[in-house]
Amino acid sequence: MNGKPSVRRTLSLLCLLLCLLTVAATLSSCGEGTGKVTTLYVYNWGEYISDGSEGSLDANAAFEEWYFETYGERVKVNYSTYSSNEDMYAKLSSGSVSYDVVVPSDYMIQRMITEGLLQPLDYDNIPNIVNIVPSFCGPEAEYDYYDKGNVYSVPYMYGMIGIIYNTTMVSPDDPNLGSWALMWDQTYAGDILQFNNSRDAFGTAQYYLGVDVNSDDEADWRRALELLKEQKQVVQGYVMDEIYNKMENGSAAIAAYYAGDFLTMYEENPDLEFFYPAEGTNLYVDAMCIPTCAKNKLIAERYINFMLSEEPAVANAEYTYYASPNRLVQESEEYIEYMNDIKEGGYDLMYDDSVTATYYVNLSTEKLALINQLWEELKSDIDISTGIYITCAMILVILIGLAVFFAIRKRIRNIY
Repeated sequence: MNGKPSVRRTLSLLCLLLCLLTVAATLSSCGEGTGKVTTLYVYNWGEYISDGSEGSLDANAAFEEWYFETYGERVKVNYSTYSSNEDMYAKLSSGSVSYDVVVPSDYMIQRMITEGLLQPLDYDNIPNIVNIVPSFCGPEAEYDYYDKGNVYSVPYMYGMIGIIYNTTMVSPDDPNLGSWALMWDQTYAGDILQFNNSRDAFGTAQYYLGVDVNSDDEADWRRALELLKEQKQVVQGYVMDEIYNKMENGSAAIAAYYAGDFLTMYEENPDLEFFYPAEGTNLYVDAMCIPTCAKNKLIAERYINFMLSEEPAVANAEYTYYASPNRLVQESEEYIEYMNDIKEGGYDLMYDDSVTATYYVNLSTEKLALINQLWEELKSDIDISTGIYITCAMILVILIGLAVFFAIRKRIRNIY
């Protein structure tokens, strides 16, 4: 050994140094020197945001890209869904989970505000609020009944409930077409779908009865319960997101549901039609909110702001087919043409201001407890009835099996 490093060793050290520098440069470019990626937890209804399918904009991916380009920080959207306001509320109020953005409906927003589950918004971080039309936001707003002044929420979509029916299964001469009575029509027993959430299901019965859907009178709610119990004879099932497959493939004839979702189903099955019942129906607003448990409030406000900008707002409205409170959407000729291409008069269906419609409001603690009790009574009764049928069927199968067994055994004995 002469004490001098060999040429091969020197080259190896230089290669190692070059590799280390390359790795360091790569890491430093992945988050403006910090390498940190913040996760934003968003909890929304199913099928309620443009997700990149069939050439649509992936709104969450677009936000992630926009956020990095605008603020130089990496954000990853963790997006999950729920099927009803009640499911969302149960999960959030349990305290076992944390979300940064949620999208409840009007009456549920009222309840969450009352119970301290939402935090006020900083509109310095949501300048695109100016894109919301005055009837939904501002001094003269008519549709901020659930959150006066939009302190806790920013309108996302709105719409009304109606009845979807299959024209190959429902007669065009049916006298109940145009009325909630169709949901109780014995002609279609076993082919009718009802909401699997208490407020909307009771609403169908209350509108049919001509009862205030926000009644403080217990008798009104019990009348609706009795009507829903009568309806069990004709109901195939109580559904939420399951409705898509059932109505699209023709395994059900009639269902109460949201108008925007009808257009989604119609695109898959043009035999479907829709109407707003003459007795009146529910008008609802879904709005973006930030729960008190949110860990990334600033990023959440920027997320809301991004969704109010033109490209994602139009993309989300086109994807969901719901009515948008965003003027950039309502004024978009491309959007109007798109809605009418889905179905003739599709735009007018969603923005029909001639419909007799009312909204749900949050009820007192006592009435909420009553509704839960009545809903459990309805559903448990359903479960008991189903259980009886299943038990009887099992007993019948066992008896038939025993009869066959003894008959075979007797034959074998006779042979031998």
